[in-house]
Amino acid sequence: MRGKAALLGIALMVLCAAVIGNVTAETPEESGDKLIHVSGTGKVTTTPDQAIIVLAVEIENADAKVAQQQNAQKMDAVTNALKNAGIPAKDIRTAGYNIMPVTEIDDKPLATSRVKFYRVTNNLEITLHDVDRAGEIVDIAVANGANRVDRLMLTLSDEKQQQFRSEALTAAVKQARSDADAVVAALGKTVVDVKEVNVGSNYIPMAYDNRYLAATDMAKGASAPTPVEIGEIDVTATVSIAYIIA
Repeated sequence: MRGKAALLGIALMVLCAAVIGNVTAETPEESGDKLIHVSGTGKVTTTPDQAIIVLAVEIENADAKVAQQQNAQKMDAVTNALKNAGIPAKDIRTAGYNIMPVTEIDDKPLATSRVKFYRVTNNLEITLHDVDRAGEIVDIAVANGANRVDRLMLTLSDEKQQQFRSEALTAAVKQARSDADAVVAALGKTVVDVKEVNVGSNYIPMAYDNRYLAATDMAKGASAPTPVEIGEIDVTATVSIAYIIA
């Protein structure tokens, strides 16, 4: 037993020595490189190629069931009209649905609240790949029963986001290198290599057109189409780079 215990002790000591040896070997040494840290920002200006419209049908009635049915009928008409206008079903989705009791308080010594009516709201989100039709689509929705336009966002499709972000990153790296070269040259040194690069987080540009947040009966009767100015948006990207100098 003593012999086995001795062998076990020796084995444990060898194992511990091996572990300690590995830890010591993996401890990084301090770098003697001389570094310059710079950052760069790149920007690409383009026009949106995608619109996201969020609209709603809102109905109020003293009977919750009646309000729900009326809302369903109007939203069905809106959805069918959008599909008939060429919007694919995959680009139309329900963004929210709510039934809320609206109460009022009696003017009595012991005030009590009672339900005045029920408000049913159904929100619809439309993704439009032809931004020039944004105003037309708003008009179609309002003409067929939508009575709220909550949001109209102009942005870029996933493909365009990737394309222009790559261009912005390239511009950011060029700016960073230009700044590094200028500073290093003034010091009588030169850039010899790259030590580290950090890329900033992704930014998805969006432009908001909030002029038409409320669709009214006046809008339904208007003969002029709803104007939507496309404008431009900026895609930006940032990088931080550590260069080795000599």
